[in-house]
Amino acid sequence: QVQLVESGGGLVQAGGSLRLSCAASTNIFSAYDMSWYRQMAGKQRELVAWIGSNGRTTTSPSVTGRFTISRDNGKNTATLIMDSLKPEDSATYYCNARLRGRDWWGQGTQVTVSS
Repeated sequence: QVQLVESGGGLVQAGGSLRLSCAASTNIFSAYDMSWYRQMAGKQRELVAWIGSNGRTTTSPSVTGRFTISRDNGKNTATLIMDSLKPEDSATYYCNARLRGRDWWGQGTQVTVSS
């Protein structure tokens, strides 16, 4: 069992930046694959960025070049840096941890980008 707590959401103007953090309560954080998903009103949750336990990363084409995912195994945190934000990035962002096919989710943090 792992608990995930997101922070860092808020309101920002288009072109601005935000930094989302996900703190995980586990003694084996380094073993988890970590991801950020987002869900817009009336739409399905979609993968934004992923970082594996080995440090490899991937991002959705819609955010590649603007969003960066990283992790700090010493602090049990995963971070999503979002630059050049667009109004269409507005959504609730969720942290996900996966280990051996099992998923855990945070409560979500709201990101709103004004035009």
